[in-house]
Amino acid sequence: MQFPYQRVLIVGCGGAGKSTLAREMGARFCLPVVHLDRLWWLPGWVERSEAAFDADLTAVLKKPRWVMDGNYLHTLPQRAAACDGVVFLDIPPEVCLQGVRERAEEYCGRTRPDMTEGCEERIDAEFEAWIRAFPQETRGRVLSILQEAGVPTHRFCSREEAMSWLFSFDAVRISEK
Repeated sequence: MQFPYQRVLIVGCGGAGKSTLAREMGARFCLPVVHLDRLWWLPGWVERSEAAFDADLTAVLKKPRWVMDGNYLHTLPQRAAACDGVVFLDIPPEVCLQGVRERAEEYCGRTRPDMTEGCEERIDAEFEAWIRAFPQETRGRVLSILQEAGVPTHRFCSREEAMSWLFSFDAVRISEK
């Protein structure tokens, strides 16, 4: 079966596996991968201005094909209106925390592939608290925005479930691009 989407959002809690799924989806279906963290962060963990981020995002959203991972709730309505499908990784916070800790250990002292160069991997109490609070403070807003947008949304409660869904579609061969 052919993958039905050309512009896909992947959202969910930090550590849920959004970037990993985006890379896999991009490779499998020849979709350009856009990591919102790369658009937001400048080297040294310096935040880009919201205006600059929004301008860069608007340019990306005009492109005909992409898979985009990240939350950045202030832009979710705009992104939901531009996409043709959403994957919501509705992963329990304790699993997400474990994922973040494993990622911090794997990339200790260096930049992970989905982050701006010069942003060495780190984990802090504020980020951990945000992950713990995600189900109560963020999840409902994400689901509400997606429902209001009326975009097809695939919700997965485990990374394995999401990957199984992804691999249920035929991979695109290079000659089909």
